[in-house]
Amino acid sequence: MTNHLKRGPFRVGDKVQLTGPKGRINTITLVEGSAFGTHRGDLKHDEIIGKPEGSIVKNQNGIEYLAMRPLLTDFVLSMPRGAAIIYPKDAAQIVVEGDIFPGARVVEAGVGSGALSMYLLRAVGTEGALFSFERREEFAEIAQGNVVTELGYRPDNWTVTLGDLQDKLPATVESGSIDRVVLDMLAPWECIEQAADCLMSGGLLIGYVATVTQLSRLAEALRESKRFAEPSAWESMVRPWHLQGLAVRPEHRMIGHTGFLITARKLADGTVLPEFKSRPSKSDFADEDISVWNPDHLGQKRVSDKKLRKNIRNAQQSADVSVQRNDPTAE
Repeated sequence: MTNHLKRGPFRVGDKVQLTGPKGRINTITLVEGSAFGTHRGDLKHDEIIGKPEGSIVKNQNGIEYLAMRPLLTDFVLSMPRGAAIIYPKDAAQIVVEGDIFPGARVVEAGVGSGALSMYLLRAVGTEGALFSFERREEFAEIAQGNVVTELGYRPDNWTVTLGDLQDKLPATVESGSIDRVVLDMLAPWECIEQAADCLMSGGLLIGYVATVTQLSRLAEALRESKRFAEPSAWESMVRPWHLQGLAVRPEHRMIGHTGFLITARKLADGTVLPEFKSRPSKSDFADEDISVWNPDHLGQKRVSDKKLRKNIRNAQQSADVSVQRNDPTAE
């Protein structure tokens, strides 16, 4: 029986996170007869295979390493990327505040590098289903390679569709059959009607946007559609702490703004919300308002075509190795 669970003694094909002197971390894939080499000496993989997680292993010169399996968060932050990832802190908010439950049927767009897809697949479980949409083929390839690498197999309950959500969603899922819709895209307000059509009454739409301008425009579009209850919005920030004896203090660096989250519940057909006591006048939006979202304005480094091709190869090779480890008969 194929074992996809990451527990028990280290096995050939497992990824191992080695924490060495001064806290430096390296991640390796265990290969029988191979070795992890550094200027401090070689650590034989056979010294790790068969040992339980949390063991201390030594290289030929006695240098000690702590051996652990990497967590999903570790993998997400180091995996090959096409698009920028949704950071774990935001993925956690989406799963919890979005009430992603076992058995849920979830739509996400776009796929990016597959980070959120992995968290959503965990949350919906084997009884749920994830329908992912991505406009760029190279991003979809990297995302699928990353997911298979992490899981060790291709989930049967995951569908990846290439193309615009507005065009592909109605032909992919039945109207009123979806519990949650997660939109991580440049202009999510363009997809509100299609999202509302696929959501069941009481279902939840979750938007992930980078700028205040996008947040405002999406909130107004949700209200104007008259198909959702009043939206809620927030952001989360993570500040780690330095723990060293009595020198306990906040770290000098923190993960600040990465994106805004906004949620709204789908109304039953025909429901009319009462008028709010005070509503701001309708705002006019221009294309220039949205242009500030693009990577040049945000200071994001664009991924070159050469880098993308390399990441696609790396993601696919990692996926093949992971599948082979879990099912030696797979081609």
